[in-house]
Amino acid sequence: MILSAVIVASLFILVVLSAVAKDWIFTSLAAVAFAAALVFSIRQMLNLRKSWARTDQKRIDWETARPDIQRQSLNIEVFELSKILEVESAQISDLQSAYIVAEDLALRQIQQEENVPLMRHVTVGKAPFDALLVKGDLISCIDVSFLVVPDLRQEKIDAMIRKTGLVKKTFAEMNMKMRVRLMMVLVTQLTAEGDEKLRTVLSKQRFGDTPVDIDIRLLDFESLQRIYVTD
Repeated sequence: MILSAVIVASLFILVVLSAVAKDWIFTSLAAVAFAAALVFSIRQMLNLRKSWARTDQKRIDWETARPDIQRQSLNIEVFELSKILEVESAQISDLQSAYIVAEDLALRQIQQEENVPLMRHVTVGKAPFDALLVKGDLISCIDVSFLVVPDLRQEKIDAMIRKTGLVKKTFAEMNMKMRVRLMMVLVTQLTAEGDEKLRTVLSKQRFGDTPVDIDIRLLDFESLQRIYVTD
């Protein structure tokens, strides 16, 4: 890789010098050689990154999230929803079922969009996530939220970022070159006005200074049901 860079740099210098000397024939030949060497170097770098990614994927220390961790996460989400919706205790089980369906349909849709299989309910870097998506040299740590009001608590956002930052730190300590991204999948059940307000709330300014890249996916619950459930 270093040799390729030296060759590209040398050819660029030849292009500049020959152009200064107004030797246009030599300039043209040097420019063609420079372009060919540059393309070759870029392809070599891409192949090298793919090789690193394959090696790093084998080194990912992930495991299935324990049932108690999954249950705790579900209960927290459902409890927050029940407060917002003012649901009675007798209806909590129905709300749990709705949340489980929403999460399942959302992850199906993400898998469909990305065209790669997901690992569901896993722990990586000692941090639990609803799913992991590995694509090339990029690993997306996925957390799903079900929103019935046009807002997402800052404490929850911070918790997601901290977890993903922990994964990034773990990878750095292991000298892994894979990139780490947080994918926030927000399943919504809102009016058109509420959806617009949520998009405003989730403006880029709110995520301007974060240790990891963030990808926000907004999915409408009713649309997901029409795609995957309703005939």
